[in-house]
Amino acid sequence: MKLSRPLSWFLLAFGVWSWVIWVTFIKNLWKDGSGLAFDDAGDPTAYFWVHLTLAVVSFALGTAIGVIGLRGVRALRRTA
Repeated sequence: MKLSRPLSWFLLAFGVWSWVIWVTFIKNLWKDGSGLAFDDAGDPTAYFWVHLTLAVVSFALGTAIGVIGLRGVRALRRTA
């Protein structure tokens, strides 16, 4: 399968964007002072675990999508 140049760049950009967004989200989640992520004793709440799971899955999907885009860009450069 051969990806077009715009699609390859879009997938690569999506992978990078996914990492930037979710790293920022995890930093903010870790520093949460509202009481949603950590209870009064400082233990993680269900909110924290659910959102951490979402971030990990998004990291994995973003990485996979970004790798597909990177491979597409590399393949197009070899043929050009």
